[in-house]
Amino acid sequence: MLSTPILCFIIAVLSGDIVVANCDHHQIVIRIAEIDAPEKRQDFGLSSRQSLVELCLYKNAEVVKKTEDNFGHTVAYVKCSGKNAGTEQIKRGMAWVFDKYVTNTELYTLQEQAKSEHKGLWQNPAPIPPWEWPKTK
Repeated sequence: MLSTPILCFIIAVLSGDIVVANCDHHQIVIRIAEIDAPEKRQDFGLSSRQSLVELCLYKNAEVVKKTEDNFGHTVAYVKCSGKNAGTEQIKRGMAWVFDKYVTNTELYTLQEQAKSEHKGLWQNPAPIPPWEWPKTK
């Protein structure tokens, strides 16, 4: 169940899909809903984080909570400067659609477009998604 949007300020970007925000005088860790970005040590991990830095760091954000993950992080839709951060990361080729949790099927179209244009992680002919990456190490 989605919550009412709240206004937050992004104070840190931990990865291509995790930010830290000040929301109503509380600091919360937010995992961006419906996407999964490369891990930091994975190909495009640092580029993915940098992309999210450019989108959101030190900006106001509209946050709509979707749920919590197994680590206690808030899972939410995040809009920075009017742009949906998850959608932008997919468009830029900086994250995968997180099949297990996706509800916005338009993200698949955007992912296919990024893939056909060889954007971001799609420059690699066979990128390994983060949910499979630890298994290869």
